[in-house]
Amino acid sequence: MNFQTLSQLAVLCGERGLGIGALMLEEQSAESGRPREQEFATMKEYYGVMKEAVHRGMTQDTTSRSGLTGLDAQRVGAYNAASEPLLGGPAGQAMAYALAVSEVNASMGRIIATPTAGSCGIIPGVFLSCQERFGWDDDYMVSGLFAAGAIGYVIANNSFVSGAEGGCQAEVGSAIGMAAGALTELRGGTPAQAVHAVGLALKNTLGLICDPVGGLVEIPCIVRNGFGAVTALAAADMALAGVRSVIPSDEVIKVMLEVGSAMPEKHRETAGGGLAQTPTGRQIMKDLRNKKSQGAGGPADKG
Repeated sequence: MNFQTLSQLAVLCGERGLGIGALMLEEQSAESGRPREQEFATMKEYYGVMKEAVHRGMTQDTTSRSGLTGLDAQRVGAYNAASEPLLGGPAGQAMAYALAVSEVNASMGRIIATPTAGSCGIIPGVFLSCQERFGWDDDYMVSGLFAAGAIGYVIANNSFVSGAEGGCQAEVGSAIGMAAGALTELRGGTPAQAVHAVGLALKNTLGLICDPVGGLVEIPCIVRNGFGAVTALAAADMALAGVRSVIPSDEVIKVMLEVGSAMPEKHRETAGGGLAQTPTGRQIMKDLRNKKSQGAGGPADKG
């Protein structure tokens, strides 16, 4: 890739007269040696999987193998439709869709890691809800996925996207930043505004620990995806309104690396601290182990 930072990415977009998504498609094609049409078609297949996951999560039984989670997306969807929710509208729909995809993941369904399985609901949640709202076609959404990919590339190469390395800020936080930047571009924002959206989003998740109860990608992972979708929309709106990330986004990414590196091991996907080690969290883990020892087909630990 001809860029390593978000500032370089924005400059390169200006020099080539391209948006982030179009530039990333060119860069991906050059790096892989495959035609742009082939790269685009592959990404379009990924978007199809995302849409299928949203539909499944909103219409089918998503009870997880552990029995701990499932059907919350449908509960939120029904609540949005039958009452006057405090959030509601497009944001409420994005939240429900993000929960839906995360629940599909927890119930062993097919998802796209964006950038990880633990954060798989955020980008599909905001993308599909916005597509339905604004009438965008699939090709336009795929261009947004390339923009999200460019942002994720920078984060992954300057910090981390793994909860085991940097906590949930690295998974959910990165997904929020990727979604916020891409949405800013999809809504007509400049590359500079998209970069600001990333910084605004990431600052809101600094220090977020990874503390999966029972070592599963369920509690609190799923609800964090729902909240993450709403945060991504807010960050994009701020950037489009002209709000700047006073601390440059590349510096925010470096801080995420610093914070994650200093985070205790028990708060980095080990289930050794945080919510996983509350009295209820420990009881859930004990119950899961008992089910497994009794041959009840208990769930595998988080990989």
